[in-house]
Amino acid sequence: MSPIMASPIEKRYEFVLLFDVENGNPNGDPDAGNMPRIDAETNLGLVTDVCLKRKVRNYVDLVRHGQDGYDIYVREGVVLNTQNKRAYDSLGIDVKESKDARARAHDLTRFMCASFYDVRAFGAVMTTEINCGQVRGPVQMGFARSVEPIVPQEVSITRMAVTNERDAEKERTMGRKHVVPYALYRAEGYVSAPLAKQTGFSTEDLQLLWEALENMFEHDRSAARGKMATRKLYVFEHSTALGNAHAHSLFDCIKVSRNSGSGPARAFSDYVADIDRQSIPGTVRLIERV
Repeated sequence: MSPIMASPIEKRYEFVLLFDVENGNPNGDPDAGNMPRIDAETNLGLVTDVCLKRKVRNYVDLVRHGQDGYDIYVREGVVLNTQNKRAYDSLGIDVKESKDARARAHDLTRFMCASFYDVRAFGAVMTTEINCGQVRGPVQMGFARSVEPIVPQEVSITRMAVTNERDAEKERTMGRKHVVPYALYRAEGYVSAPLAKQTGFSTEDLQLLWEALENMFEHDRSAARGKMATRKLYVFEHSTALGNAHAHSLFDCIKVSRNSGSGPARAFSDYVADIDRQSIPGTVRLIERV
């Protein structure tokens, strides 16, 4: 049987996430030798929405692993057709009977939404050989962009060990890693109540999203990523499902700028976030979660 779907959220939300990196690579570009992603015209650093969603998925899997309704659809090494087949097996539909699958397409999609947190939140294209439909998720994020231009550095490293016997006489081998000495990034996101109604994204799911955004870097440590941390999470809560103000006007109410000196920033304390509370409508509540 399909897990029972909770009542979906009834309000619209937007959010602004500030996070920083120190001596690390927050999101390497495989097409550029894994250098930190950068806007070539402005030299502002970039972190893709895919990267941020991956961290949310990993956090949810960590804290809710094994709980009904909180499985993760897109995970490393998992075959998506196998994930889709779970819906067919649960509903007693033969994957070879396309007519039965078409007749119960809504049930298949509903099962996937109820079973997988990331399908419920971010949506998914599940139209593979084993078709479970397509879902547009209520939670969407744009690319994160650094507040100021970054200057990635290439650091040489050495390894004492060798790979094979023919290199055994070498004392050490050389390597390189790319790091950003320090950068503060800003990401903006949206949560749609009408789309949440379609996927079943609930109030509990929403609270888990905020929790993930606050803590996802705490459980994603690696030598390559350096020290990363969520610094601020601002949430705009509307009073209705359709919203009470344009998203861009709310985002404009939060300005992040330098508060000291003209040299390069090396800490979060070098920045200040100013909030124009007068421009926020009374029907929109600003929640500072971090």
